Amino acid sequence: MKSTEAKDTIAEPGKADGEKRGRKASKEVRRLQLIEATIDSLAKRGYAETTMADVADGAGLSRGIVNFHFESKEKLLVATLQHMYDEYSAHWRTALQKAGDDPARQLQALVWADFDRSICNKRKLAAWCAFWGEAKSRPTYQALSSSRDAYYQQVFIDLCATLKQSGGYTYEPQVMALALSAMLEGLWLRLMMGTEDTTRETALQAANAFLAAAFPKHYG
Repeated sequence: MKSTEAKDTIAEPGKADGEKRGRKASKEVRRLQLIEATIDSLAKRGYAETTMADVADGAGLSRGIVNFHFESKEKLLVATLQHMYDEYSAHWRTALQKAGDDPARQLQALVWADFDRSICNKRKLAAWCAFWGEAKSRPTYQALSSSRDAYYQQVFIDLCATLKQSGGYTYEPQVMALALSAMLEGLWLRLMMGTEDTTRETALQAANAFLAAAFPKHYG
């Protein structure tokens, strides 16, 4: 009897831990559903017209669930922006890692990553555009993006400095990195606007042309 009771006693905490993990997973799934529905709403309606009710309906969940997880529209939008930055950061870091140790391949991988379909699609571009339109008047958004943007930009600067040394170029690495970032952001903007002559494929061709012009000894 004692042996059986001991086994039962040991098993119960494991079961409880499993239930806790299940509840945690369920909570994370619900949050992700709501965040994805927020991205959908931003893409369809824009920032101002997106409501908690729209998000709940889009996720197929009750409005009480939205309030339970995020409490307010502002907290929901901050969480959505955080999610998009996390996704974008993980994407370019993976591309950089897969490129190996060659700085020319690393820079090219970062540029190409910006036009990967999983990141560069109408839905997500529209959501980014909605947030960018609000960033100037919302310090929370600026604080969230500034540190991430600064780190990402430093990676560009370091790669441009390395290529300058190996290729004997005369540009200033910081200036070239800024020009490269501005070019990529400009292409994203044209894609957001739906300019007829700009598609994901032609944008990538333009980015490749920029690399060839700026770093002819590496991409010629």
